[in-house]
Amino acid sequence: MKNFQGRTAVITGAGSGFGLELARLAAGRGMNVVLADIQTDALDKAAAEIEGLGSAVLAQRLDVAKSAEVEALGRLVAQRFGAPHLVFNNAGVGSGGLIWETTLADWDWVLGVNLMGVVHGVRVFTPMMLEAAAADPGYAGHIVNTASMAGLVNMPNMGVYNVSKHAVVALSETLYQDLRLVTDQIGASVLCPFFVPTGITASERNRPADAGADEKPTRSQLIGKAMSERAVGRGKVSAADVAGFVFEAIEADRFYVYSHPKALGSVQTRIEDIVTPRNPTDPFAARPDIGAELRAALRAP
Repeated sequence: MKNFQGRTAVITGAGSGFGLELARLAAGRGMNVVLADIQTDALDKAAAEIEGLGSAVLAQRLDVAKSAEVEALGRLVAQRFGAPHLVFNNAGVGSGGLIWETTLADWDWVLGVNLMGVVHGVRVFTPMMLEAAAADPGYAGHIVNTASMAGLVNMPNMGVYNVSKHAVVALSETLYQDLRLVTDQIGASVLCPFFVPTGITASERNRPADAGADEKPTRSQLIGKAMSERAVGRGKVSAADVAGFVFEAIEADRFYVYSHPKALGSVQTRIEDIVTPRNPTDPFAARPDIGAELRAALRAP
């Protein structure tokens, strides 16, 4: 996909982080922009900004975990702009803790947003895009799903998040292959960022009451959150940088999109663990101080 002028982008999680930064870049390329987010105040602010950049904007409060809401968004997009050309299934939440301490509400919330949000986006928008491609040989589209480096490696004390992001990588790789079977006009990518400041460490702010918002976090979850916040706070790559990487990948029809390519050494080690085979390597082998700190914190009385 090379031409963006006058095309339409659908972006979930558009009120902050990667979603907002991608919306800014889409507006700069002359796209119509559909903004969807669960946080109304952030969504309204983003809509005003993107309209101010000259884009036609459709803003919709959306809980991506709810299939009916994503289906309704699809109908609104079709009525306003027709089939989209770029779909960024980006909304996500963060949660950690020891995996046996993860409650059913935690699993439902994290998988509902991180995995089923992507499932719903693919299920709703891909058929619209395929129909547009069949009707117009000049149509070009691209779908980008946000996973994480946690979808390629398995850091401890992050179980539910790891599971959700591994599933998004698998879904996205399958989507890429399935699209290649039926069309040359629609591409797919998976975004696997590492520690980038996006607001995801404050995900609890948008956790619905019916998703266990009143549950008290466990000690391991509090420890994991504190360490994640510190790692994100030290990040040198910005959300704006990552949004730029996404557009570069779309233009190059490149599937894997990374924010920190140097982190791929951990992925290589994991693959070697699998094919050797050998037991999983200590993920903190390169930073034993971090591993020691986590173990001490979790084992403290």
